[in-house]
Amino acid sequence: MTVNIGVDLGGTNLRVAEVDNTGEILQMLSEPTEVEKGYSYTLNKMINMINMIKGGRPLSGIGIGAPGPLDSQKGVILSPPNLPGWDDVRIVRFIQEHFQVNTFLTNDANAAALAEARAGSGEGYESVFYLTVSTGIGGGFVFKEKIFEGAQGYAGEVGNMIINPAGYRHSSLNRGAWEGHASGTAIGRVGKERLQVHDASEVFRLADAENQEALSIIEETVSSLAIGIANITHIINPEIFVIGGGVMKSEKMILEPLKEKIKEFVYPGLREKINIRPAALGGLAGVIGASFLVNE
Repeated sequence: MTVNIGVDLGGTNLRVAEVDNTGEILQMLSEPTEVEKGYSYTLNKMINMINMIKGGRPLSGIGIGAPGPLDSQKGVILSPPNLPGWDDVRIVRFIQEHFQVNTFLTNDANAAALAEARAGSGEGYESVFYLTVSTGIGGGFVFKEKIFEGAQGYAGEVGNMIINPAGYRHSSLNRGAWEGHASGTAIGRVGKERLQVHDASEVFRLADAENQEALSIIEETVSSLAIGIANITHIINPEIFVIGGGVMKSEKMILEPLKEKIKEFVYPGLREKINIRPAALGGLAGVIGASFLVNE
C-alpha cells in the first residue's frame, strides 16, 4: 500500500502527515520550522519527518504547501516574507530527488482551498473560493476540485486588491489594498490608533463588552470585507465562499453582519444567492490540501 504525504511548511511550524483520499489524517508530525537555521536545515528535517511517517512503505507522492511567492510550475520558493533567507529554493527538485517520487508545490492558501473544496465546507460544490482572514488576507479558487492558479500562479492573491485607492498602505502592497483594511493586522493597527490596544483580539474583547469605538472598528472591517467579496463575486461568481483564519474565530461579530453587508455591493439578483460558510478544517487544511496535490 502506497502512502500520500502532505507537507505544510509554515514560518513557525512544519507539519508532515499521511492523509487518505478522503482527507482523513492517518498520522502527523509537527516540529518548529526554525527558519533562522537556514533552509538546508529545515529541508533535512522535512526529509526525516517524511521518513518517519512512511516507515518502510512506498510513497505515491508528496505535496507541499508553502508561503508565497513561489513558482509552482518550476517547484521553486521565491523569497517569502515568512521564510527569510529562502531565496530561489528548488524545494521540489530537492525532495523529489531524495525520495524518487513525484513531488508537487502550491502556496499555502491554495492548499487550504483545495482541502476545504474536497473535504471541508466546500465539498459538493463545483466552484469554491476560499479566503483566509488572519494576519493577512489570502485566497484560493478551486473549480471542479482543481486549483486555478492563473498564468503566472498569482490567481487568488486577493490581499493586494485595491478597495480604497486613497486608503492605507500596508507593507509592500498597494495603497488601499484589502489586506491593509480588513485583516487581523489592520484591526490591530486601527485599534492601537483609536483605543490604545495592542492587537485585534483586544478590539474584539472590547467590542464584545459593547465598547462603541471597538464596535465601530469591527463594523468598518466588515464593510471592507464585504466590498472585497462583492468584487470577487462579480468576477467569478463562485457557488460558495469558505472563510477561515484567525479573524473568523469571532464568527458572531463578523460572519452574520458580513452576509447582510455584501447585499449593499452586489447586483440585486445576487443579494440572496451569496453563499458563505466558515471553514471546517481549521489549521489542518494546509497539510490535508497539500496531500491532495498528489492526486490532483
